Amino acid sequence: MKLTEQTKSLSHEEALRNRRWLVIDATDRPLGRVATRAASLLRGKHRPEFTPNQDTGDFVVVINAAKVKLTGAKGSDKVYHRHTEYPGGIRTTTAGKLRESRPERLIETAVRGMLPKNRLGRRLFTKLKVYGGADHPHSAQRPEPVKV
Repeated sequence: MKLTEQTKSLSHEEALRNRRWLVIDATDRPLGRVATRAASLLRGKHRPEFTPNQDTGDFVVVINAAKVKLTGAKGSDKVYHRHTEYPGGIRTTTAGKLRESRPERLIETAVRGMLPKNRLGRRLFTKLKVYGGADHPHSAQRPEPVKV
């Protein structure tokens, strides 16, 4: 390697220009597999120009969230907690009940836990779009299907 060769870093404008829209079908796929693939695509780890401190990832649309597979006894044993911000306001629900009432929340919670816990992670999370059924309003962006 010559001394004059420099590693070129990606500018923010170039990262924004290279964004794509990707769609993941969660039908009969395990929840963790879908979530890890979505988190990796959101961060941009599949790109050669990946930079840990920049948003180099793509937009990810997850469809059929209601048909995601929970292996083992996770439907009744896996528990989600949330707090109403009032004293004694902890609310608990199982993964099975959550899938029936709000299936998008299952995937969103799993992916959010896999993203960085800082400003970058919050910005990356806004690029995740999850829908319980097969229909989504992002057909104008021509999302490309992704294998899980």
